[in-house]
Amino acid sequence: MMSHKFWIISGRDAIRRFIFFCVTCSRHKADHPRPFMADLPSSRVQPHRPFLHMGMDYGGPFVIKESRRRNARTSKVYLALLICMSVKAVHLEIVSDLTTDAFLAALDRFVARRGTPEHLYSDCGTNYVGAARQLNSIFKDTTVQEQMISHLPCTWHFNPPAVPHFGGLWEAAIKSSKYHMKHIIGTQILTFEEMLTLVTRIERILNSRPLTPVSSDPNDLVPLTPGHFLIGQPLHALPELNVSQVPLNRLNRWQLIRQCHQSFWKRWVKEYLTTLQGRQKWFQKGLNY
Repeated sequence: MMSHKFWIISGRDAIRRFIFFCVTCSRHKADHPRPFMADLPSSRVQPHRPFLHMGMDYGGPFVIKESRRRNARTSKVYLALLICMSVKAVHLEIVSDLTTDAFLAALDRFVARRGTPEHLYSDCGTNYVGAARQLNSIFKDTTVQEQMISHLPCTWHFNPPAVPHFGGLWEAAIKSSKYHMKHIIGTQILTFEEMLTLVTRIERILNSRPLTPVSSDPNDLVPLTPGHFLIGQPLHALPELNVSQVPLNRLNRWQLIRQCHQSFWKRWVKEYLTTLQGRQKWFQKGLNY
């Protein structure tokens, strides 16, 4: 506005000198540290069964109502997300609160469907820390150890406090889940059954995302998705011919299934693992503050 009425001699240089010596401006324009991007952990680049190494996080809250009545009482629920570190398969659970007991119940439901994980990665939330203490005390009990001889105890790994560049895998999955929920729910309030159905459908959508870029050639193979490693085929698979009458003995059939499963892992190594080698940022070494 001032330049419309007055012409200040060397005005740009004067403003630059003023901004240079301004303490408040210097604090807001301070250069943040850019640490050198480290290699991916072994849990991300080695073939494992789904959810053997997994991360977890919470999202929400979301408002639900007790029934479809207009004046039904409402309550809050949260979204518990568990993601496989190797194939990015997602498992979603609904919890009523952020307590340790609610998380342990969700983890119990997860283990009943997906199996016992060996390593769990999460933030330093109080519910996670409390759950780790309870699980450690459970696994140290001799009675429980005798009942769980065939299972391995879970090892918990917590991110360092106040570190923003840790846990990007499950943070991105939470972002995708909330994106679909916000666009589907909008301003309406769902019941518990409707919310559970919606969360299950979103889980199917996330597990149907291709791990590699989709080719434009119709003759190429179907891109790998997390669903291939969960059920052996895409979750949106097209109807196939009935091959139940094909005369194959059990051994050959079992070998065929194992061969298909191993081919998924070979494609995972060739197509998906190579995309993780590139560093999109933080590729120059500097001072680690």
